[in-house]
Amino acid sequence: MNPWFAKAIILASSIVMVIIRAPHGQRSRGVKVVRSGRGALESVLLTLAWLGFFVPLVWVVAPVFAFADYSLHPMPLLLGVVCLAGGLWLFARSHSDLGTNWSVTLEVREKHQLVTEGIYRTLRHPMYSAFLLYSLGQALVIPNWIAGPSYGVALALLFALRVGPEERMMLEEFGKDYEAYKGRTKRLIPGVW
Repeated sequence: MNPWFAKAIILASSIVMVIIRAPHGQRSRGVKVVRSGRGALESVLLTLAWLGFFVPLVWVVAPVFAFADYSLHPMPLLLGVVCLAGGLWLFARSHSDLGTNWSVTLEVREKHQLVTEGIYRTLRHPMYSAFLLYSLGQALVIPNWIAGPSYGVALALLFALRVGPEERMMLEEFGKDYEAYKGRTKRLIPGVW
């Protein structure tokens, strides 16, 4: 199969991701931050996530990673498109359900609320679930050993090193309400984990 199919899909899904996030980023900047957990580790993790996001786009426009290309096959491409679409849907839904409580970094905003409805009824971190599903889609769609898994590797590190501090911040902010919420939800996969 022609790798330009994969390139068009990755470019389109990346644009959709930016379109989904842009209005939420704009809106969240208008809400005052009352407490920030952003430190050196958080900055490094966000930088890695951005690099992981851009590596597939570099693969789309330049032959930098051509040495790691392999043949594109229809079945992984199809499964990857399904994962990308599911990840983008979950990404949009997570943002929509969080509203002004969303932030790109670890922050508590003015009038911050514990969101337990919508997709957050069953998952505490559906946005991470969205990223991981999306990154699985990229790994399946991109026939390249570097660009394919790059976003997934960056997001696995982000999740592993960030979710603990994020949950501690929510526990400090919402106390017993968050403890009860943790008791009835899963982190990433409904009913499993």
